[in-house]
Amino acid sequence: MTRRVLLSGHPGREQARQTACELVEELAVHDIEITGDEEELRAFGVLDRPNVVPQTGLPGEGCELAVVLGGDGTILRSAETVRAAGTPLLGINLGHVGFLAEAERDNIHETVERIVSRSWTVEERETLEVDVTVNGEVVWNSWALNEASVEKASRERMIELVIEIDGRPLSTWGCDGVVISTPTGSTAYAFSAGGPVVWPGVEALLLCPISAHALFARPLVLSHDVRVAVEMVAGSPGRAVVWCDGRRSFDLPEGARIAVRRSLVPVRLARLAEAPFTDRLVAKFDLSVHGWRGAREVR
Repeated sequence: MTRRVLLSGHPGREQARQTACELVEELAVHDIEITGDEEELRAFGVLDRPNVVPQTGLPGEGCELAVVLGGDGTILRSAETVRAAGTPLLGINLGHVGFLAEAERDNIHETVERIVSRSWTVEERETLEVDVTVNGEVVWNSWALNEASVEKASRERMIELVIEIDGRPLSTWGCDGVVISTPTGSTAYAFSAGGPVVWPGVEALLLCPISAHALFARPLVLSHDVRVAVEMVAGSPGRAVVWCDGRRSFDLPEGARIAVRRSLVPVRLARLAEAPFTDRLVAKFDLSVHGWRGAREVR
């Protein structure tokens, strides 16, 4: 049976094109087929390779992995593409921090060896389901791996939001917005909004106000199975927009209600190493561990 890997990424970058060519050539030696969006493969410069076949049908279907060349934004885009097929994402970092990426560009040959030998594990990350309703009717639906955010649409006016948890009102905030995040997203927008870093294995949601004018406006850690709702206060002068992972957005009409809950469809990430999340934090944020007396090896 032919082994198949989906390739996606940011072909506008020279480094990504070079990496794509190396990846395709090395996998061809092991009779592993590459598939993906036809235009993207052409932009990578690999469409004419004998082991490259444009995808048909559901993206990622029939693929062992989706190898993504780029940073976290590119990985989020690819997650949007292959989530329905349940294909594990293997990110090769060509960006800056790259929290979602598993490998670095400099280790491409080792990464290929791990793909060939199927030496990876799969980690499931919880996602969010987002519904926007007006008068009880759903007018927009989406999902998020990192976060859903409700933000003011114009710089000069704050928005007034009522926060509801499991059907009960929590607080009203005059603010620039609010971020509802998964643990995966705790190192993304929620982190910038002042929220805590949450280990990926913790079953939780984060609720982080953005520049709220209120005495009680601290980030909250909630159970992962709660239902969060955000409503604009009637007569609030500001306009608002809801964003999912900073990629999908919807301008909120007056009277809109944004309901956020845990989704039953996860995103699957391929992991090559068993290094704990602590090591990832230290590496990605370049944290000083001077003075620590423990073992030096990275597990």
